[in-house]
Amino acid sequence: MVDQARARRLAKRISSIVATAIEYEVKDPRLRFVTVTDAKVTGDLREATVYYTVMGETLDAEPDYEGAAAGLEKAKGVLRSKVGAGTGVKFTPTLAFVLDRVPDAARQMEELLARARAADDEVAKVAATARHAGEADPYKAERDADE
Repeated sequence: MVDQARARRLAKRISSIVATAIEYEVKDPRLRFVTVTDAKVTGDLREATVYYTVMGETLDAEPDYEGAAAGLEKAKGVLRSKVGAGTGVKFTPTLAFVLDRVPDAARQMEELLARARAADDEVAKVAATARHAGEADPYKAERDADE
């Protein structure tokens, strides 16, 4: 029987341990801008997937995704031993690191929404000064004739 609540608790603990170890204990300069965003553990608690994102050194600098992936792969053994010591489970799960694209997708979505808002503002400006084609009341002549 798979205990999903236990798997979620273990995943949360693993993400905390890995994030702390990357920040304070692993001295690889490629991991300076790595942030752990989430972790998932299989139901049998044997495999853990750690999701991470990489920030650029400056706002307009491109993040070094390949360097971060190589640094995490190199530090995988140390991180797994930290997870084993910090969780106290019988079998320490193997770690797999996956780049989390959610922040990039959110940024792209925000840009699309900003463009849509700008287009809406343009339409509102045009609509404010727009007039109907033809006369304001095209049926006026027929009403006058009926009276």
